[in-house]
Amino acid sequence: MNPVFVTSQPPSVDVGQALSISLRGVDELLPQEEWVKKLQRSAATGQPLRIKLGLDPTAPDIHLGHTVVLNKMRQLQDLGHTVIFLIGDFTSTIGDPSGRNSTRPPLTREQIEANAQTYYQQASLVLDPQKTEIRYNSEWSDQLGARGMIQLAAKYTVARMMEREDFDKRYKANQSISVHEFLYPLMQGYDSVALKADLELGGTDQKFNLLMGRHLQQEYGQEPQCILTMPLLEGLDGVEKMSKSKNNYIGISEEPNTMFAKVLSISDELMWKWFTLLSFRSLEDIAALKAEVAAGRNPKDAKVLLAREITTRFHSARAADAAEQDFANRSRGGVPDEIPDVQLGGAPLGIAQLLKQAGLAPSTSEGNRLIDGGGVRVDSVVISDKGLKLAPGTYVVQVGKRKFARVQLGA
Repeated sequence: MNPVFVTSQPPSVDVGQALSISLRGVDELLPQEEWVKKLQRSAATGQPLRIKLGLDPTAPDIHLGHTVVLNKMRQLQDLGHTVIFLIGDFTSTIGDPSGRNSTRPPLTREQIEANAQTYYQQASLVLDPQKTEIRYNSEWSDQLGARGMIQLAAKYTVARMMEREDFDKRYKANQSISVHEFLYPLMQGYDSVALKADLELGGTDQKFNLLMGRHLQQEYGQEPQCILTMPLLEGLDGVEKMSKSKNNYIGISEEPNTMFAKVLSISDELMWKWFTLLSFRSLEDIAALKAEVAAGRNPKDAKVLLAREITTRFHSARAADAAEQDFANRSRGGVPDEIPDVQLGGAPLGIAQLLKQAGLAPSTSEGNRLIDGGGVRVDSVVISDKGLKLAPGTYVVQVGKRKFARVQLGA
């Protein structure tokens, strides 16, 4: 795995516009006044800023939730700044405890290398690969050695480390915290020192680690980076953050027909947040579209535009056309205006059990048979996975051509 370096074009956008693009959809940009000064200096000197995003290849696939931060990287990349896609091949061997109440098992080198290749291939569907600097933090981390690691650890206190929310909760709950877990935020922060980053991006759950980068850069005599956190994207259920474990996700490598139909299944309210975080349309275009819907335009029209854009990005315009036609063909039979409403509990609930409890199949075994035959749809998407479990939410479930139920599934 060799690093790839690029030469960016000098920034050509005025500072006010660059700040507006930087702030689009963000949770926090800290400190904003420092970022403005960096933008002003870049505009005056023509020197691109260095924008860092670190991702540990902990799984082989990326879903739309992961692309929220990648989209922001692309926006900054289009402004002419240098974006660094940092693959955490070293930090993956430690295991990031962020948001965990227990230690996350580290990955093997083989797993890391396989996942890293897939990660970057998928990330390249969002980033411009010709303008992306690819780095691996093993470049500098492996060279630290025991002496360097101890010297690095001396630059932060245990008291400050215990201010981190997940460590604090685990300590108060008498749950174990391994010493090696303290090394993760230190190593992520040291990445910013090695790369001389001007800005680091991450999700809201990464704020502590991002601030560590600022601290360590100051310790090493560098100008501290700014940090930009993006909100976590709610999944198809509109409640929980998008996650494979919650089965409320859209994988960016999913088939175009499935991807298109899944986007159309989200709620009208969630659609606007998805537009802000996932679409490359201007905020002015989105506001105009929202005004049209408020004035009476069918919200499905807007949702189709979003589905087309996302499907085109990860497949092609031709695939998006075919997916839209496929959805129209499957919907032509239509969902009846009046279908039975069924309220169930026990989520997450297996799909075969749901069919039985909703009265759409006489038994779970018959439900599985119907799934095998391709006769079960949830929100117009054909279900083929008999192990599917549905999270809390509302679903239109169809069996065959004539059996329908609007299932409200609670925990």
